[in-house]
Amino acid sequence: QVQLVESGGGLVQAGGSLRLSCAASGRTWSIYAMGWFRQAPGKEREFVAVISWSSGRTSYADSVKGRFTISRDSAKNTVYLQMNSLKPEDTAIYYCAAARDRPTYSTPQDYNYWGQGTQVTVSS
Repeated sequence: QVQLVESGGGLVQAGGSLRLSCAASGRTWSIYAMGWFRQAPGKEREFVAVISWSSGRTSYADSVKGRFTISRDSAKNTVYLQMNSLKPEDTAIYYCAAARDRPTYSTPQDYNYWGQGTQVTVSS
């Protein structure tokens, strides 16, 4: 089993920055990749970013390219999402997810473990 705990959400003005953290525990050696998804009220959960645990290769949604950066600290079993130039449309609950096998990166069903979510609110 893998447990994921997110932190770092909060309220920020448009143009500001936040850094989200996701700490993994349990059978962390089984993780192939970790990603971030977000969900706004009344909308589908959408892919944000993913990182391969072994290679460090990353992929991003077009809506966040150039603004968000995903990274990992293998020694701490932690993944980060640095969010810069935030926009009101980024407001959502952000979820950390982990996949045991190589995922189709944007597909939530390919991820086996999920955190509880952390709220990010961007004011105009």
